[in-house]
Amino acid sequence: MLGALLSSCSNGHGRTAEAVAFPSGDKLLHGYLYKPAGPGPFPAMLYNHGSAPGDLNTQAFDAIAPVFVAHGWAFFAPYRRGQGLSADAGPYIMDEIKGARARGGTEAAAETLLRLLTTDHLNDQLAALAWLKQQAFVRPDAIAVMGNSFGGIETVLGARNGAYCAAVDAAGGAESWDEAPALRDTMTWAVREASQPILFFQAENDVTTAPSRELFAARKAVGRPAEIRIFPAFGASSREGHAFPYRGVDIWKDEVIRFLERHCGTMDPGMASGSSKQR
Repeated sequence: MLGALLSSCSNGHGRTAEAVAFPSGDKLLHGYLYKPAGPGPFPAMLYNHGSAPGDLNTQAFDAIAPVFVAHGWAFFAPYRRGQGLSADAGPYIMDEIKGARARGGTEAAAETLLRLLTTDHLNDQLAALAWLKQQAFVRPDAIAVMGNSFGGIETVLGARNGAYCAAVDAAGGAESWDEAPALRDTMTWAVREASQPILFFQAENDVTTAPSRELFAARKAVGRPAEIRIFPAFGASSREGHAFPYRGVDIWKDEVIRFLERHCGTMDPGMASGSSKQR
């Protein structure tokens, strides 16, 4: 297998996560891989993490991955440079944004965020996709992409640039939307250009639901396939609402799985009923 199997560890959900290495340009990055039993080939989910420091993204992976594995999907959670298992491959993106804000205020911070997510971090995502496509246990025609927060931004950028079968943007840009007009423009351009179906979802009490609503509308305006689901408020604060993509897995999992399997050629016909969504 291209890349290296580094180790395996229990994820606390009765599955084992394998730590793997993959190249991104001159960087060696790492991520966690979760697989169903057997040789495959399986449909696969590439999951883009958010900006949380330390081990919080791994906790999210461990909460989300079992849903996909239980439905016969491999789940790959690569760490982009500067975070988690790839912390030694570059500076942490939030430190770079914080430094830019100290030097030049909100505008400089927004410019740095956009520049990093559309260059280094997008390159890391696409390198992870290239690695995944070369694995014998993966169906290369059935690789989907999903992500939350910064990972949701990466998801729509990846949908524009990568050959995914479908995409799920969970709260992408919610914490940056109001302060970063160039980010809004770039995400809007990306969703207008991406050809594969995209599902946007958030909790009603997220920082703002404008990203999902406006990006959904932008896709519909140009005839691109899109769905949106704004779930009821989750928790008692906007912070808890923004954590919904990984703390509210049991709430959104069935709709997301139906969406992906419907558009990635993996659906059991018996699952087709009961989906609640806007189109």
